[in-house]
Amino acid sequence: MGMVYADIELINSGDLEMVRRNYLSIDEVKRMHVSMVVDSGAYMMAINETIQGQLQIPFIEKRKSIMADGSIAEHDVVGPITVKFKNRTAVCNAVILPGDNEPLLGAIPMEEMDVLIHPRRQELIVNPEHPYFAQLNLK
Repeated sequence: MGMVYADIELINSGDLEMVRRNYLSIDEVKRMHVSMVVDSGAYMMAINETIQGQLQIPFIEKRKSIMADGSIAEHDVVGPITVKFKNRTAVCNAVILPGDNEPLLGAIPMEEMDVLIHPRRQELIVNPEHPYFAQLNLK
């Protein structure tokens, strides 16, 4: 199977909270659409420094990550970020990759949104067993 990409909307969750508290208007919320590599073998979402700078997602902590080549690297973790795909939404943190590295959608936001990789079409899809709402598995 080749690489799977999806058009994902990323939103600064802190801005959404400021809208709820009437400190910002909805038009002032920082958001952007990005094409992300979909990788169910990776746990977290990863965005690059450019995306983080544009959305101004706050720093949470530093964490060590095992990279695809097996090396270990230390990265900043930022959040929270609201992630949208079609009729699905998740809120999660993200690892920051240096420069303009390709952003990655991992298993944690995929599970929360109840989306799947369709292997034949090589695309991200809403779970056909739950087309109208996300269903979480709590067991």
